[in-house]
Amino acid sequence: MTTTIQGIAASPGIAIGPAYIIATERYVPPAEQANRPQEEVERFRQAVAKAAAELEQIRQATLERMGEEKAEIFEAHLLVLEDPDLIEAIEEQIAGEGLKAEYALHQTAQSFVETLRDMDNELLRERAADVEDVAGRIMDALRGRQGSSLASITQPCVIVADDLTPSDTAQLDLNLVQGFVTRVGSRTSHSAIMARSLGVPAVVGAGTQVMEITAGEELIVHAGEGRILVGPDAEERARYVREREQYVARQRELARLKDEPTVTLDEHRVELAANIGNVEDMQQVLDNGAEAIGLFRTEFLYMGRASLPSEEEQYQQYKYVLEKMDGKPVVIRTLDIGGDKELPYMELPEEDNPFLGQRALRLCLAHPELFRTQLRALLRASKHGQLKIMFPMIAVLSELLEAKRILQEEKERLLGEGEAISESIEIGMMIEVPAAALGAAIFAPHVDFFSIGTNDLIQYTMAADRMNEQVSYLYQPCHPTVLRLVKLVIDAAAGHGRWVGMCGEMAGDERAIPLLLGLGLHEFSMSAAAILPARGQLAELNYASCQEWAQEALGLSSEQEVLDLVAARLN
Repeated sequence: MTTTIQGIAASPGIAIGPAYIIATERYVPPAEQANRPQEEVERFRQAVAKAAAELEQIRQATLERMGEEKAEIFEAHLLVLEDPDLIEAIEEQIAGEGLKAEYALHQTAQSFVETLRDMDNELLRERAADVEDVAGRIMDALRGRQGSSLASITQPCVIVADDLTPSDTAQLDLNLVQGFVTRVGSRTSHSAIMARSLGVPAVVGAGTQVMEITAGEELIVHAGEGRILVGPDAEERARYVREREQYVARQRELARLKDEPTVTLDEHRVELAANIGNVEDMQQVLDNGAEAIGLFRTEFLYMGRASLPSEEEQYQQYKYVLEKMDGKPVVIRTLDIGGDKELPYMELPEEDNPFLGQRALRLCLAHPELFRTQLRALLRASKHGQLKIMFPMIAVLSELLEAKRILQEEKERLLGEGEAISESIEIGMMIEVPAAALGAAIFAPHVDFFSIGTNDLIQYTMAADRMNEQVSYLYQPCHPTVLRLVKLVIDAAAGHGRWVGMCGEMAGDERAIPLLLGLGLHEFSMSAAAILPARGQLAELNYASCQEWAQEALGLSSEQEVLDLVAARLN
């Protein structure tokens, strides 16, 4: 009998395939003695050999697909397998103390991990994670279980996990992964944002039921409706296969709009831009006809690695994106770390409330050398395209002025070194703090543009953590209060001749697009996969009518009233 699980629609599409379970907890084996210690040693050696073969295969695939830097992770894991201190200690526990291989592996690996974590040397502390990962892979081999590494996937599947990190989703092989479902998450969690960026059907926040799904069980994920069918019958499967074909056909129709301008029925032009997290996203950006990059989230250059990226490495990444866009605008946001995004190698102090703590520009101003390195890379890359630099998480004018001062210092330094720098770089700021939205007129004379980051603006306005499922009902993009803040920003910018974009998820929400158009938004930046549907929708809207609807929506008292209004007007 089919089981239906309801979650949150995170990234549209329909995925059909067997479940691939990503383990969330380490297996803790019981303390057991081995009947035949020598045979147990041999079983352990075979598991090590299997783990090594898997890792080499993964390393090779990662090298080909993602480059040398990502492949280095698995090279480090292979070195752990060759570490005589670790391997011989485990074999000694099996042969000398007569322990089962699983228990000896667990005990010895845990001892190594705890020792490494207590070291003063940062590199040795980082090695603890490698030992944990490798021990988990050997344990899977001993137990005859499927490994849980995303890089281990060799067959088409639907991933089932407690959650996926941004670096997890960045590793997805889109030829094999049909979609994914997670127990936790929200529409604005980073796994959801990355799924939309990659065009992968995804349902998040589906609750504990998804963790009862077994490996290999057939799943249908109707991601557009947030629905998961577990163990569907033949009739249901056939129906969803047809629906998937219709969805794909609709995507093909929209593809014809790829090189068309974004224009309404009454000839009003707006710009549709893409949000990206790394250079691997660029092909989707080009395939979907983005007119700009509205947000390059540079923090992903810093994550999933053991040390800070160098100035040269960053320069090459920014240069690549600017050249790929061939003269079209590229808005690059400076480092936005903090909240739910961490850099373990920086060893930043823990905060009771990191979303309201030292994050984004606040962190960069507190670590000026980190900031200056990124600004130098951006300035050097500016000659390769139409660069716009954007500062995140600004609350008061002094933060913006200090960031601009440091930028100007680095510009003068580079010019003194003979470096060519574009003279047409635009400087902007994100509006994601209510104080910045309310004070937009104060900031407008000091920037060339605003970009409204609604993911944070909404959570701060509603005082509701967007990652907390208990208060997710308060994440209301179309609430009149949010719309009034958006209008305040657009009006303040217009008073100083500035343009306004939006790079939060609201910009790609088909319910919000008519309202944002009517409020006068100039640039809509969204996941690449959302661009063509948005262009198709805008082509069927009348700007003058949307202005009337938006004005009417501002006077309402709830999000539901606003959504009912939009639905009625569209019909």
